[in-house]
Amino acid sequence: MPDLQLLCLDHAPALLAFERENRAYFAAVIPDRGDEFFAEFDTRFAQLLASQASGTDYFHLLVAEGGEVVGRVNLYEVADGSAELGYRIAQKVAGQGLATAAVGKVRELAATKYGLSRLRARVKLDNPASRKVLEHNGFVAVGELMLNGKPARSYICELR
Repeated sequence: MPDLQLLCLDHAPALLAFERENRAYFAAVIPDRGDEFFAEFDTRFAQLLASQASGTDYFHLLVAEGGEVVGRVNLYEVADGSAELGYRIAQKVAGQGLATAAVGKVRELAATKYGLSRLRARVKLDNPASRKVLEHNGFVAVGELMLNGKPARSYICELR
């Protein structure tokens, strides 16, 4: 399993490469970040580090040998003991259980390191693999919603 690392300044080039290499793959299941994201990556990256330093977000990367980023697992909108969970895994390593393992590690960090008691997540119904990742990590479906114009399900995971 690649190493799970908290986002730091040194990750910028590898994270940008990860997002570029997987852009079309991700866009098939979630909205594309748009050209502006890539044009303004340095500014956006600085904002990520600032929000992480303030404790409102925690960004984790799956880093393979050689420093290549092959996944992200993020906790954002951290407040009142809870956070939203989001994740992305590179196309070339998808289907190998990395998302399930990485979400499990971040779930543990959420409870032990960040002091959270609840995680929230949302996933479109046409993404069964992502729903499985959540369910294997103790997330329970709690409602239906529309996410980017498509039917989706919301999940909760109680950590305590």
